[in-house]
Amino acid sequence: MRLTEAQSKLLFAERDIPVPRSRAATTPEDANAAASDLGGGSVGESQAVVVKAQVHCGGRGKAGGVVIVENPDEAAETTARLLGSELNGEIVTAVLIEEAVDIVTERYLSVTVDASAGRPVVMRSERGGIEVEAMAGDIEVFPLDPVDPASTPGLRDGIERNLVELFVDSDALTVEINPLAVTAGGGLVALDGKIELDDSARFRQAELHHRFGSGAEEIGSERERRAAELDLRLIELGGEVAVLANGAGLTMATMDAIVAAGGRPANFCEIGGDAYTKATPALELVLAQPGVRSLLVNFCGAFARCDVMTEGVIEAWVRLRPRIPVAFSIAGTGRDDAMDMLRSRLGIEPHPTMEAAVRAVVAAASEGSGR
Repeated sequence: MRLTEAQSKLLFAERDIPVPRSRAATTPEDANAAASDLGGGSVGESQAVVVKAQVHCGGRGKAGGVVIVENPDEAAETTARLLGSELNGEIVTAVLIEEAVDIVTERYLSVTVDASAGRPVVMRSERGGIEVEAMAGDIEVFPLDPVDPASTPGLRDGIERNLVELFVDSDALTVEINPLAVTAGGGLVALDGKIELDDSARFRQAELHHRFGSGAEEIGSERERRAAELDLRLIELGGEVAVLANGAGLTMATMDAIVAAGGRPANFCEIGGDAYTKATPALELVLAQPGVRSLLVNFCGAFARCDVMTEGVIEAWVRLRPRIPVAFSIAGTGRDDAMDMLRSRLGIEPHPTMEAAVRAVVAAASEGSGR
């Protein structure tokens, strides 16, 4: 989930990271009142404020979504123009009215996950602002202790350490300040902020997700979000062969086998553990994906019992009655009982091997079979 600038700055302020005074507005009248209260900048000897469209995309400034205005009437006019407009593919539904800040220079600071290194890092630069990506050579990447990031030797006190603590405590994937402005008075202030929360940690951060659910950008498709609400892990991949398997490793191996056979997996969705009890919504979600033409159910049991997992899918199949080619591959504990249930209750003959089942669903998908 990606937070808006206004939401991110609320969390910054709670961690003693300085931010400009600001107020959100959803009408021109609100913007006029906010600008009257916050104005007092030094642009043209007027009560300058900044009107900032609250969207999740980057490049707001270049797209006209960040505007310095000189009085409350201009703030209202600019807000009226921005609200309902499209900015880099997003519709503007709110703006942030913010006091103008005298800027001497701009820096960059963020904490994020370095996937290649498998650990969190601080990224900092004495240069920041628009098109910071073009300044990659000026950005220092500072690895953090993966066990206790906030205690990493060499970590700067103040804003940097506070940002690291916010990153850890909120289970974030990224927290970013760009620009981190050096003001005429020598202080530091976060002029813009971006926070992306790890959806996999929602169970630990329920209060945070509830607090900022409104206005935040939920990452993923509607079906992926519905799956998350059910504690199912669904990732849509855009292919034609839907997959239900038990265990993340087997699910990934199944996807690889589909690709090796010339097909395209439609999703990652594993229903091992107690997820088999949610076979009906899982089946409904994967079959609702656009472009799905066949389904592969692949169970391999050791401690997990194939008969129990298969029974969950059978009940889902009877309830939903999908009209789509399906192939079952079953191996391990409870295999014989699972196969007997498929034959007697659904009239489906399981394939003798996973490879045979994969070939069958890839062939069915390539033939363009409908639902």
